[in-house]
Amino acid sequence: MKKFNIPDKYKSSIIAGIKAQRKLDDPMKKDFSPTEIDLGPIRFLIARHFGFCYGVENAIEIAYKAIEENVGKRIFLLSEMIHNPAVNEDLKERGVDFLQDTSGKILVDWEKLTPEDIVIIPAFGTTIEIEKKLNEIGIDPYRYNTTCPFVEKVWNKSNELGRNNFTVIIHGKAEHEETRATFSHSKTGSPSVIIRDMNEATKLAELILGGRDSHEFYEIFKERYSQNFDAEKDLQKIGVVNQTTMLASETEAIADYLKGTMIVKYGLENIDKHFADTRDTLCYATNDNQKATYGLMEENADLAVVVGGYNSSNTSHIVELLEQKLPTYFISDETKIISPNEISHFDLYEKREKITKDYLPDKDKVSIAVTSGASCPDATVDRVIKRLASFYGVEV
Repeated sequence: MKKFNIPDKYKSSIIAGIKAQRKLDDPMKKDFSPTEIDLGPIRFLIARHFGFCYGVENAIEIAYKAIEENVGKRIFLLSEMIHNPAVNEDLKERGVDFLQDTSGKILVDWEKLTPEDIVIIPAFGTTIEIEKKLNEIGIDPYRYNTTCPFVEKVWNKSNELGRNNFTVIIHGKAEHEETRATFSHSKTGSPSVIIRDMNEATKLAELILGGRDSHEFYEIFKERYSQNFDAEKDLQKIGVVNQTTMLASETEAIADYLKGTMIVKYGLENIDKHFADTRDTLCYATNDNQKATYGLMEENADLAVVVGGYNSSNTSHIVELLEQKLPTYFISDETKIISPNEISHFDLYEKREKITKDYLPDKDKVSIAVTSGASCPDATVDRVIKRLASFYGVEV
């Protein structure tokens, strides 16, 4: 796999050593058990896979290259390049401004842009409408395009579905930048609709099987379907693609469920005419990180610490998984570990940070599971581990 040139500030010799050794021991990625670091009174269980993925490292390399090559020019990021506060803040400190926030709210008036300005497309990609707007201004949207290759793979699959007259079902969060971009690309070539979860997949199945009136489609999926979508006609041939940071197991379950629905309606002998197999759009990094999380869950840990941006979808899903078994603390960096008695962490359900006291159990040996999202630097995980170890008077 390609090696990327990313700033040293994001690297960790400790984490790099762990990853390199695991790669040597398990080149085929068959072992998803964590790496154990036993320091006596504290024991760390480090996930088999975590941290910067191919798409994130690619985006960081291109963004810093844009800064180096355009000294004196105004440089803009379309929105957050990746969902990590440390990386985005560093880019701001280097003079990069954001044109819009993650929800699409405009922060800089488009009319203020000139052909001399540089605009970096984030790893999530962008919509065809914004690409067109940049071209009209005279800015090449592809010069510094950091769109993840695996996101583009989803777009290519969507285009393929459209060419074969299939409707595209997008499993994702409608408000997420990546999903907005995928929807923009898919709807140009085929009817498209965004579904959030299995609950909405069951509603879609009921519409397909006639258990719901077709007119209900437009209310259930309001503002999440393409123009001129015909609920009676456009649900006869379907294929499922996903926002690459969603739970891979959930996307697979939704695809299997909708395939079963089409078998019920059209018969197994006709399934290929009505359902397209699109499993090859699942992101390898998201899949690996989630499998490694299941590996963590099989261990006897006292608690879990997950590091990453609070608006990171893939990190949030890791937290959701670990919470099923362990007290789990979602933190952005080591500064959230206030003391051995207090930790400030993000609550996914209340959507806010809160402080928990006595999070470390009072016992002779404490075991802590540690992992991070795909947009979290290894250096941040390194500092989190060292911070926790310091409470026990040991060094990593």
